[in-house]
Amino acid sequence: MHEVRAVVAKAKGEPVTVETIVVPDPGPGEVVVDIAACGVCHTDLHYREGGINDDFPFLLGHEAAGTVSEVGPGVASVAPGDFVILNWRAVCGTCRSCRRGRPWYCFATHNAAQKMTLDGVDLTPALGIGAFAERTLVAEGQATKVEPSRPEAVGLLGCGVMAGFGAAVNTGNVQRGDTVAVFGCGGVGDAAIAGARLAGARTIIAVDLDDTKLAWATEFGATHTVNAGAGDPVEAIRDLTDGNGADVCIEAVGHPEVLRQAFFARDLAGTVVQVGVPTPDMTFPDIPMIEFFGRGGALKSSWYGDCLPSRDFPMLVDLYQQGRFDLDRFVSETISLDAVEEAFHRMERGEVLRSVVVL
Repeated sequence: MHEVRAVVAKAKGEPVTVETIVVPDPGPGEVVVDIAACGVCHTDLHYREGGINDDFPFLLGHEAAGTVSEVGPGVASVAPGDFVILNWRAVCGTCRSCRRGRPWYCFATHNAAQKMTLDGVDLTPALGIGAFAERTLVAEGQATKVEPSRPEAVGLLGCGVMAGFGAAVNTGNVQRGDTVAVFGCGGVGDAAIAGARLAGARTIIAVDLDDTKLAWATEFGATHTVNAGAGDPVEAIRDLTDGNGADVCIEAVGHPEVLRQAFFARDLAGTVVQVGVPTPDMTFPDIPMIEFFGRGGALKSSWYGDCLPSRDFPMLVDLYQQGRFDLDRFVSETISLDAVEEAFHRMERGEVLRSVVVL
């Protein structure tokens, strides 16, 4: 077993602390990974605030890349020394979705069986990963081997960037010549914009309340920007799409009113994709059923960008290495483990796309 430094949330709403935790040696089907970098994602803040569940204490961090240091019995897909991106969808291969050839919807994803501990108390790793740590224990399928790359950048594929890119390309099925509107221009929204650009969308409209974020969105490929605080974004999107609305509208905020705007901003037979994560108390917006019926098209939620890590991570790393997908642009700052609490506040204030912990 190993003693390592890690960021722990001990109680609901309390500031996180850096503690010395114990990581066990890997058991069957388990892998120990030395973390090189881990992004500060809003989901980690949800855990700290008790918005996911109350299984404190939490070992936070999940958007990470590193190097395999040890493998347990039966592990075949990775070996010590392999560079990997961690993912929270380790597909089982046997559930009803996997058997139907839809592993990106796997309903029984794997986590490590053993627990990491703090003073003898079991820790709950965020999304089954717990990567705000010098070293972590995961299931084999949670470590996806890719070509060695800048870990601060490619580690972001482990959650936010993959979620946004996949919302456009996998869930929204953006095609060449499509018009796209993205509501919310944080890391996930900007990844959706970048994905739509790579897919060949001709018009990409970024919608946000923050002019700084709208400026960021143009760097990722937005052709137009709309400040939703300056007027009706639905009308603005129609004006930019010949009066029709967008073919694909992506909601990357997680708010009923924004979802309502996305619904009415799409063209007939268009697609709405919700990738923003709502809070448990939110309810579906008040949309007349005749509008839902009459507009046709599709209304979809996007889990993890409907990705298959073993397929998508290597492909996106290749695009990054070719200079076609600028993952570096998502990295606003690099920080130490001790700076995670302040990074949460910077994220809440909208000052960064991603703070990334470097170990």
